[in-house]
Amino acid sequence: MRQPALFISHGSPMNIVDDNPYTRRLKQLGTTLPKPKAILILSAHWATNGSAVSVVDKPETIHDFYGFPDSLYSIQYDAEGEMTASLLLAHLTHARIDRRHGLDHGAWSVLVHLFPKHDVPVFQCSIDLSKPALWHYELGKTLSTLRNQGVMIIGSGNVTHNLGDIDMNRDAPVAPWAKAFDDSFADALVHKHEKLINFDFPYFEHAHPTLEHYLPILPILGSQQENESITTIYEGFQHGTLSMRCFQVG
Repeated sequence: MRQPALFISHGSPMNIVDDNPYTRRLKQLGTTLPKPKAILILSAHWATNGSAVSVVDKPETIHDFYGFPDSLYSIQYDAEGEMTASLLLAHLTHARIDRRHGLDHGAWSVLVHLFPKHDVPVFQCSIDLSKPALWHYELGKTLSTLRNQGVMIIGSGNVTHNLGDIDMNRDAPVAPWAKAFDDSFADALVHKHEKLINFDFPYFEHAHPTLEHYLPILPILGSQQENESITTIYEGFQHGTLSMRCFQVG
């Protein structure tokens, strides 16, 4: 059964334990998704020069964040790894095989809500910062093949991500520049993928001073087939400037 592809804006690590409209929506979504044979995650928090695929039978839970409550560091997401699909992806993309990388928080922070039973094998593909945006979009064609084999693809980043311009109040009013970017992004999501590939949005450089949280969007869109729709599954802001928009392909 062909699996959907998702992009999830993950926001602050506090979303791991917080109860808010965003986390409630992810939990509800998890009850409706078809259970895949495996999950491939492309996370902003595994960015490399040169593409890599994790091939690990028991990936560790990586707590790659600092200054948060102790309770977050005790959480373990102990899903199994996925050896067959990960090796296939490495072969198809000529990526380096990484036998040490576990699940960074861009991966497990969303999985704790979507698949709380830890019962689906998981592996990761890095975000290759040495490659242009079009390469990441074209990568989606290979990922589409995996979707046909029962692998769900999840990109994890943020539609806007400028940590130097956030409000510490989670429910702060939305900054005008972030709203303008998000509105333009939402339109391009359905109608103009070339705008997404070309970074053709107002305030793009302010919304993304670095690209690691944006690039996971592109392979998800690139995996779309002609008969598949794109559906927004959550929209809203946290901390005034973080767009938490999430969408599903297929």
